[in-house]
Amino acid sequence: QVQPVESGGGLVQSGGSLRLSCAASGGTFTRYALGWFRQAPGKELEYVAIIGWTGGSTAYADSTKGRFTVTRDNTKSMMFLQMNSLEPEDTAVYYCAAGSYGSIRPQDYEHWGQGTQVTVSS
Repeated sequence: QVQPVESGGGLVQSGGSLRLSCAASGGTFTRYALGWFRQAPGKELEYVAIIGWTGGSTAYADSTKGRFTVTRDNTKSMMFLQMNSLEPEDTAVYYCAAGSYGSIRPQDYEHWGQGTQVTVSS
């Protein structure tokens, strides 16, 4: 089974950028659709972006569209989330997830990382 591990979180000022990485070990990476989700304190887990098996199809939440870009490198079994124009509302723990098909619903993903904290100061 694939095991995702996130990295790249940190503290950044409003308007700044961060790049998150998700490294997946085990399993056959190209069999999985991948997603980024986030959870802010006191809020539910929410969809950020998803990417299909080949990386040719992507989708974004309205709140991240135009600011975030999701990509994957199947040769290295990795996924990335480039986050630009960050806002304090983007502060959350960000999770990488792998599933059998692309979905915006967290419950459709079988494998999850431990998360990485992103904090955006105003």
